[in-house]
Amino acid sequence: MKHSQQELIQKAYDIRKDIIDMLLAAGSGHSAGPLGLADIFTALYFEVLNHDPKNPKWEQRDKVVVSNGHVCPVWYATLANAGYFPKEWLKTLRKIDSKLQGHPNRLDTPGVENSSGPLGQGFSQAIGMALADQLDGRTSQTYVFLGDGELDEGQCWEAIMFAVGKKMSHLTAIVDRNNIQIDGHTEDVMPLENLAEKFEAFNWNVQEIDGHNIDAIVDALNQAKSVWGKPSVIIANTIPGMGVDFMEWKPEWHGKPPNKEEAAEARQDLKNELERLRTLKGNILYE
Repeated sequence: MKHSQQELIQKAYDIRKDIIDMLLAAGSGHSAGPLGLADIFTALYFEVLNHDPKNPKWEQRDKVVVSNGHVCPVWYATLANAGYFPKEWLKTLRKIDSKLQGHPNRLDTPGVENSSGPLGQGFSQAIGMALADQLDGRTSQTYVFLGDGELDEGQCWEAIMFAVGKKMSHLTAIVDRNNIQIDGHTEDVMPLENLAEKFEAFNWNVQEIDGHNIDAIVDALNQAKSVWGKPSVIIANTIPGMGVDFMEWKPEWHGKPPNKEEAAEARQDLKNELERLRTLKGNILYE
């Protein structure tokens, strides 16, 4: 089903609002990364992904792996908005016996493909899933989300080499290039640039995009599906805390939830951003 850009913008707003509400209810969790990824999750789940919320284990489905599992609030909010489970579950984030824990658990949550915690390992999990589909002759796509700070892990670069060696055409990595990690700015902790050139040197198909431009995100995801003989990576330049003025670009919001007053301010910021986007011209994604 194709949507107008305005419909996708509204969906991304709904997901961001849900992220704020669920983090407030939990009293713990990560704010910056989930808010920054809302546009990409929206484009993927509501415009590109081949999936069935009523049948999460459908054999021919595309798979989504979230290696940077601490951003799971955006995953949970997206899954709830897509119909995988009731939105009421979102208020149980990080609670005892909740199906929505602080890192994803594939045994508990409908639509969650991988359990994650240690950074770097989700990349290898995704490659295993994509390789299984490849060996079985399925053409399903596997998408794996990675934090940029996560690329400090040596295991990621082993995975990058392996995927090329196996000519994994149906694998697309999405790097959340928001330039922050828990210890500060990525280029201060462990410089990554030039990141695109690094992936190109390993023979990946590389695209670098604005991670908040819905059109660009959809185009990049579709372009990656057309590549044959090598895996693809989309380096998505995002703003941590996107849409909430007092969170944007600030590493301290990597792993901190808003309090009641901050949540109210965040909701107003998100509403203001939605109204701004609604006034933009050329808002139809597909004619």
